[in-house]
Amino acid sequence: MDISESRHPKLKELKFTLTRIFTNPSAIIGIVLLTAFTLVAIFAPYIAPPKYKHRPYMMPHQGYSMTPQAPSSDHYFGTTSGQYDIFYGVIWGTRSAFKIGIVVVLSAFLIGASLGIAAGYYGGWIDEIIMRVVDVFFAIPFTILAMAFVVAFGRGLDNIMIALTLVVWRRYARVMRAGVLPVVNEDYILAARSMGVSNFKIMLRHVFPNAVYPVMVIAFMDAGSIVMTAAFLSFIGLGAPIGFADWGQMLAMARNYIVGPAGDPLKFWYTIVFPGTFMILFVLAWNLFGDALRDAFDPKLRRK
Repeated sequence: MDISESRHPKLKELKFTLTRIFTNPSAIIGIVLLTAFTLVAIFAPYIAPPKYKHRPYMMPHQGYSMTPQAPSSDHYFGTTSGQYDIFYGVIWGTRSAFKIGIVVVLSAFLIGASLGIAAGYYGGWIDEIIMRVVDVFFAIPFTILAMAFVVAFGRGLDNIMIALTLVVWRRYARVMRAGVLPVVNEDYILAARSMGVSNFKIMLRHVFPNAVYPVMVIAFMDAGSIVMTAAFLSFIGLGAPIGFADWGQMLAMARNYIVGPAGDPLKFWYTIVFPGTFMILFVLAWNLFGDALRDAFDPKLRRK
């Protein structure tokens, strides 16, 4: 056994966890897909050069015909209703997806984790107030509450992110609190209190690291589902403006062409297949990676 590992149990556990993750086929597939999407998002200006320099997320279009055009050398994935270029839309839509997923998850994580730690650590009336607020938010279905916030704030991608953040945090708060409750009575927490360590330092250095893993796994899996919810809101007309590079918006523009003419029902297949495939693979990537993290961090599964 390596001497450094025997002296540092945390290093040994980290190595074991990384081995569990990178030997998991689901994790490998998820990482490959996420890497591919990341490269597409980073190199979007080179893959699909913007036509409008100050508005790169607006899809270029030629003409105003409502009938989609099939893939060609000018439009690799064809055009959707209004002659908006599908290839440009799915490439820049990858950036929109990352922006929505990461911003919403990070914001909701900070809010929910902070409130969950405070509720579980202090208990008493602080716990009662926070958890009753969480119960109120849980009393309303996720999608309906998100739609209500978007309608209140107004249409737009930024407002969708704010609305989703205000809905998603409730789950993180409840899971974090559940993880904190068994930790606060551990001997090392009591020892830190007896030594006069401040509550903030105890929560930050001892409670948070030992209770965060379930919330972290949920956050990774939510990054994909949140993008799906944002796409739904765009699909029903509450999201990005027409022409914005957003997968949900692109599907909304193609809703009248999901089924083609009577003699050729698959004539406009490209208007649905390309943005839909990008969305499905993006959500799948986060879910696969999240499942792998759960297997690696769950005490009931990690040693199997």
